[in-house]
Amino acid sequence: MSLIFPTLFLFSCSVSLVLSFSPTHTDLQNQCLDDQKSALLQLHRDLYYAPNFTFSSKVEFWDPNTDCCSLKGITCDAVGHVIELDLSYKNLSGSFHSIFNLHHLQRLNLAGNNFNTTLFQYEFDRFSNLTHLNLSNSCFLGQIPVGISYLTSLVNCNLSGHFPIEVFLLQIQSIDISENDNLEGQLPEFSLNNTLRVLKISFTNFSGKLPESIGNLKFLTTLDLHGCKFFGQIPSSIANLTNLVELGLSYNNFSGFIPAFHRSGVPNLAYLFLWSNHLSGSIHSSLFALPSLQALDLSENELFGEIDECLNASSSLIETLYLGYNSFSSIKLDMFSQIKNLRVLDLSNMSLSIESNITSLLFPN
Repeated sequence: MSLIFPTLFLFSCSVSLVLSFSPTHTDLQNQCLDDQKSALLQLHRDLYYAPNFTFSSKVEFWDPNTDCCSLKGITCDAVGHVIELDLSYKNLSGSFHSIFNLHHLQRLNLAGNNFNTTLFQYEFDRFSNLTHLNLSNSCFLGQIPVGISYLTSLVNCNLSGHFPIEVFLLQIQSIDISENDNLEGQLPEFSLNNTLRVLKISFTNFSGKLPESIGNLKFLTTLDLHGCKFFGQIPSSIANLTNLVELGLSYNNFSGFIPAFHRSGVPNLAYLFLWSNHLSGSIHSSLFALPSLQALDLSENELFGEIDECLNASSSLIETLYLGYNSFSSIKLDMFSQIKNLRVLDLSNMSLSIESNITSLLFPN
């Protein structure tokens, strides 16, 4: 199950919560089914015009004698189910409980209204087909209900506020809330029965230390925390995630030593990105012996020591290797000739002693 969702954010009239709503058009207009018409008529009765947060009059934007599939802001499928409802920027207030009887709804736009109420009373989890939801600038108060987290078909977000830590503890296989620059949060203590396989929160304002319990995510294949504000030591338990294929911790504030990655701990690790942190110390030789490693980026850190015996014949799968902007004391370039698949080698901006038999490097046996 893949899940991208907004949940439990504090926001006011001026804060935007947009889940990629864009109008669609279809020529497949059919007569509105009776249950759909009933729900829309009830909605029409429950809504008010409310400029400046005052009930001024009942809304009259729909003609109840007209087939509802031909009304402005409504799109139906070929059968007569309402699949799109656009009530944006109409100065509306009142109740919209009847919307949740439109079980086939795929797109809902309530942006730019004056509802001035909480969302806890509404049953968003009933919208199993919803792909686009726009609640921005409609003056909803308090927190968004956790029921929205069950809308597994939602795509694309511009989220802000604090992401609820409880969501990471749900029985979810994939969470991707990346590229929401104004979204803040921390990671929780993970339990042993956590089912996460993919966790992507890159380019957000998440911060704090990574919990040692991240090693409990035994099913995890992808962990992408690139471009966040995490700090402190990388937990040693992260090197025991046996299903891990991609680990991206770049462009954070991690410090201390790189955990000892062994082939028995992360046998499937193919992509390891740790660049632009404050990692120090020498590189453990086991890192280059990982059986599946194809790309390794350790550049822009504070690593030191020698790079020679770290490299060995078992490093043959590595295709890209970035080591630049560190403080290594010496490098024997001949050692790189053992990496048969190496296509990119970056040793830029390092003051070091280079020893090499250039013939063996350029023309390996």
